[in-house]
Amino acid sequence: MMARRFREITSGIETDLGGDLTEAQRQLLARAATLACWCEERETELAKGEPFDAAEYATISNALRRLLTDLGLGRHSKDVTPDLHSYINGHANV
Repeated sequence: MMARRFREITSGIETDLGGDLTEAQRQLLARAATLACWCEERETELAKGEPFDAAEYATISNALRRLLTDLGLGRHSKDVTPDLHSYINGHANV
């Protein structure tokens, strides 16, 4: 289940960033997804009434926030405009 959640998080953030990430962005994304999964596990434990270390949670949450800030928290649009040659060829066949 954790592997699936990790993939969901990485896929979602990659989509938010417009895809086509650099290797450095992929490395930051992997670390961010790992920390996000860790936080979600702690939140589940808290909801079950299990022991919760608020200081540790705050530290990891802040590290996650910094990674996400480095990646860029906003969505980035992906340019889907065809080049002139593709546009002309696409309309020539109509």
